[in-house]
Amino acid sequence: MRRRQSPGHDLLGLLVAAVIGFPVYWMVLTAFRPATEILSLPPKFWPGRPTLDNFARALGTETFWANVRSSVVIGLGTVLVSLVVGVLAAFALARFRFAGRKAFVVVILIVQMVPLTALIIPVYLLLNDVGMTDSLIGVILTYLVFTLPFTVWMLRGFIAGVPVELEEAAMVDGCGRLGAFRRVVLPLLAPGIVATSVFALVQAWNEYVLVYVLLSSAKKQTISIWLVSFQTSFGTDYGGLMAGATLTALPVVVFFLVVQRRIASGLAVGAVKG
Repeated sequence: MRRRQSPGHDLLGLLVAAVIGFPVYWMVLTAFRPATEILSLPPKFWPGRPTLDNFARALGTETFWANVRSSVVIGLGTVLVSLVVGVLAAFALARFRFAGRKAFVVVILIVQMVPLTALIIPVYLLLNDVGMTDSLIGVILTYLVFTLPFTVWMLRGFIAGVPVELEEAAMVDGCGRLGAFRRVVLPLLAPGIVATSVFALVQAWNEYVLVYVLLSSAKKQTISIWLVSFQTSFGTDYGGLMAGATLTALPVVVFFLVVQRRIASGLAVGAVKG
C-alpha cells in the first residue's frame, strides 16, 4: 500500500524548486531582453520585446569559438583521463588486498579537503619548470589532481557493489582477469561512470581560477574566462553576459539530459539481480 503524500510536502518541494530555478530563469530571461529592458524598474518577469541581439553579439566576439574549443578539449580530456585511470585504481582498491590500501583511501579523502587556492602557486611553479604554463595539456593534468580522487572514491563503491562471484564465473567460463573485467564489471559500472563523468565535466567546464592563472593566450583560454570580456571599463554588458552564460551552461545541461537515466545506481543493482 502506497503512502499518501501530504500536499504540504508537494508545496514545499515546488517552493524549493522555484528558489533554485529562479536565478537560471532570470539569466535566460535577461539573455533575450533588449538593453532598454534589462535595468528597467520595476523589473519585468517576461520580456516585452524578445530579441536575439545579445546572442548575436556574444557569438560574434573574436575569441568565442577558440575558447569553446579550449573548453571542449580540456573538459573531454579531463573526463577521459580521469575515467581511465580512476576505473583501474578503483578496481584495484575494491578487489585486491595490499599493504597501505587503507592509508591510500585516507589520502584520497585528504586530497579532496585541500582548498584549490592553496595549490595555485605550487602548481604554477611546477608547470612553469616543465614549460606547460600556457598549455591545454598542463591544465588537464592539473585538473586531474582534483577530479581523480573523487572518481576513484566513487567508482570504488560501485565496483564493491558488483559481486565478485560474477567475475569468478566468467573466469571459469574461460575469461581472464581483464576479460572478466571488460565483459562483466565494466557494463555494470555504467551508472557510476556516467555520474563521475558529469562531475568531472562540470568541474573542468566551470573552473575559473586555475585556468586564468595557467593560460595567458587569449585564444587558449576557456569559455569561463571569455565571459569576463563583457565587463569593461565602460561598464558591464549584461545582455551579452547573460547570453554568454546561457551558451556556456547549455552543453553541460544537454549532456546531463542525455545521460540522466544512467546516473541512478539502481540500474547496477537491477543488473546484478538479473
